[in-house]
Amino acid sequence: MKETYAKAGVDIALGDKVARLIGKHARTTLGPEVLSGVGFFGGLYEFKGYTNPVLVSSTDSVGTKLKIANALDKHDTVGIDIVNHCVNDILTCGAEPLFFLDYIGIGKLDLEKVEAVARGLVQACREVGCALIGGETAELSGVYHGEDYDLVGFVIGVVEKDAIIIGKDITIGDAIIGLPSSGLHTNGYSLARKIFGETRAALDIDYPELGRTLGEELLEPHRCYYNQLKPLLPFIKGMAHITGGGITNNVPRVLPDETSARLDSSIWEVLPIFNLIQRWGHVDRDEMYSVFNMGIGMVVICSSEHVSQITQALPEAKVVGEVVKQTTEARVIVE
Repeated sequence: MKETYAKAGVDIALGDKVARLIGKHARTTLGPEVLSGVGFFGGLYEFKGYTNPVLVSSTDSVGTKLKIANALDKHDTVGIDIVNHCVNDILTCGAEPLFFLDYIGIGKLDLEKVEAVARGLVQACREVGCALIGGETAELSGVYHGEDYDLVGFVIGVVEKDAIIIGKDITIGDAIIGLPSSGLHTNGYSLARKIFGETRAALDIDYPELGRTLGEELLEPHRCYYNQLKPLLPFIKGMAHITGGGITNNVPRVLPDETSARLDSSIWEVLPIFNLIQRWGHVDRDEMYSVFNMGIGMVVICSSEHVSQITQALPEAKVVGEVVKQTTEARVIVE
């Protein structure tokens, strides 16, 4: 019996079709600076218009939120998730996103599933003016099994060297401003799945405090802060994107040595989903703050004289704390 690549689990013809389909969607994000279409061996981007540019990069995955997407057979929002997550990461340096690449690893190519992911990628890229310049869709039946797939994103951005934001000017007394999250974003899903399960029946339960089903809540897209914060970057000393590791492990990444962040949790809304997770899973408060964003997706640090410029431009932003001298091992004190 003759063996073929298709019998081994890789359908080249379907792969080509998927590539053309993603390319069709991606073309809507491309401007004149992109010199090669999606599908070429490399993405070509004409880089100009900067005096002393510094490239900024980031990569991440959607993680086990994909388990929820598979259970509900809804895949467009995870494309939004990965773009927004990566763009937020480079935003903390003050960077503008230039182009984005994706990687989809899947056991068996599913045209509808991959197209749904691509629609989300394109929507999020267009919202921040970022080109979806290329990527890879790999059919790996020996690695991914059943309905499982992986989604990884790569973003390249740029910032003028004299405009880089890395927190070096943060001082004691600076204000800490919190911008609300839309939910779990893309972190903490392993714990959430352990508590609630990931069956369709569990995800279809309608919780009154959520005002919708658990599955709908857990698939709420990761919020992007780029368009909101871009005009305010000159007033900002530092930013922390609250991702894996929650508030207590991400805020210190931007703080200078011998300083801590004192936060007042009564000032912002801890979203109902976090209260539900804590109650159902009997999770300690400290554990919650070290895993989840707890309702704050981005932390902004600025001097006291610039608070009004930021809070007036962003009415939902709240001053949630201040930078203080470090007196204990803890770098974040949540009161």
